[in-house]
Amino acid sequence: MPSSQDINERIDSVKNVKQITRAMEMVAAARLRKAEERIEALRPYADAIRRMTRRAVEGAQTLPDIPLLQEHDSIDHVALVLVTGDRGLAGAFNSQIIRAGERRLRELQGEGQAPRWYVIGAKGASSLGFRGYELEQSYTGFTDRPAYVNAREVGQDIVSAYADEHIDRAEIFYNGYISPMSQVVRRETLLPLQQADFLGGEGDEDEESEGSEGEGDDGGSGGGDEGSSEGPDHSRALWIYEPDPGEILKQLAPDYVEISIYRAMLESTASEHGARMTAMRSASENAEEMIDDLTMQANRERQAQITQEIMEVVSGAEATTG
Repeated sequence: MPSSQDINERIDSVKNVKQITRAMEMVAAARLRKAEERIEALRPYADAIRRMTRRAVEGAQTLPDIPLLQEHDSIDHVALVLVTGDRGLAGAFNSQIIRAGERRLRELQGEGQAPRWYVIGAKGASSLGFRGYELEQSYTGFTDRPAYVNAREVGQDIVSAYADEHIDRAEIFYNGYISPMSQVVRRETLLPLQQADFLGGEGDEDEESEGSEGEGDDGGSGGGDEGSSEGPDHSRALWIYEPDPGEILKQLAPDYVEISIYRAMLESTASEHGARMTAMRSASENAEEMIDDLTMQANRERQAQITQEIMEVVSGAEATTG
């Protein structure tokens, strides 16, 4: 049975851990607020460029003859872009992305296709490397505060690999931010462009598309009510392109890939800070419970010692009087 001194040392040690977890929770909360602001600032631009790209694809009579916009005859190699973090202590934040990537790996292998791994974040790179997977590229050192130049680096590698037919499809996996307590793993198709998720996740694409169509119709001409009732063909007729949609797509397609990756990075960063804040809060609460348990154990031990000392004094007194 541990002595009172051992128990008190454990209490001091747990208190030190609690101070660390509290500090990490506060730091994560401060970074989360900034990450939320960056997401809110980016979302309108990201939605706009995705909407513009989709409309340009719909409006083009024939897609321009550039490699990025050509679907490959067969899909043999699929790029899996995993967005993780550079650090741990964030609950299941990193592991659930790894598990999602491995599930997709098994699906691809069942279809006779081979994956090519592109991993953002040191945790994802080390985990996949430990599992024996060969990485095409890894990107580390910026997940706490990603910049657009980081997304451009990843995007250019993906675009070049697709243009060189090193990959035939590109998908990105990341933690979508909902709230500090809730993050959901999302998978989006980046390339080929004709199969890409232009308006976010697959689950909410239809809902967002309807809202976007309404906004585009109202801004196109005074006949917005007619446009919303006659469907997408009439909606496309309200758009006038200069230059033609094909030329616009040559510029928009790489930008679409980069902005989609950048948005995923920002969502992932906010999710990481939220997950770390939640994990550190849980750790602090567990430490508080452990301190209470150890304090009660120390009090019982001290009470037992006092009782033993009293019994020894009484026994000595009886022996003397006897």
